[in-house]
Amino acid sequence: MKQIKWLWVVMVVLLLGACATGIQSTSDHEALDTQAKWALLPIANNTDTPQAGLSAEAMVEHLLRRRGISSLQRYPAALSRDSLFEPTERKVTEEAQKWAQEQGVRFAVVGSIEEWRYKVGIDGEPVVGVTLKVLDISTGRVVWSASGAKSGWSREALSAVAQTLLSNLLGTMQLTLTKPGA
Repeated sequence: MKQIKWLWVVMVVLLLGACATGIQSTSDHEALDTQAKWALLPIANNTDTPQAGLSAEAMVEHLLRRRGISSLQRYPAALSRDSLFEPTERKVTEEAQKWAQEQGVRFAVVGSIEEWRYKVGIDGEPVVGVTLKVLDISTGRVVWSASGAKSGWSREALSAVAQTLLSNLLGTMQLTLTKPGA
């Protein structure tokens, strides 16, 4: 009977580990002002999945607004290189940072997608790997960053797994509300 209990414990641990999320987050212990001017810059697509970066950008924009960042601008579409035939280049991110500086942006969110697909095989589990950073545009300093990966179950949507991971990553960001005149 004791062996059966241990077998159940091992099975539960293995099942929970199968859908684990690993999140690493860093910051300079500075709460970022939600009332400052923010920009969402290109999220590089380092995968074989077309337009994964654009999908992640749409989700990140929603999640940032939900966290209270109302003054959020998106970079001009002309700077996007996420297409079927042309990989995103570092030059695009640099151009977007220059654009953000010209707009008077204080904080910019950038990132990269390392994995965004369904695993090959019978189960076809969705897997997502993402890195996000917030830059202080005036100094170029990274004031917050997070990286994580998550896999889901075979009947789970890739977008649901991505939404959960991005929400968990952005949830580690310390935000503050500075009142006007304070």
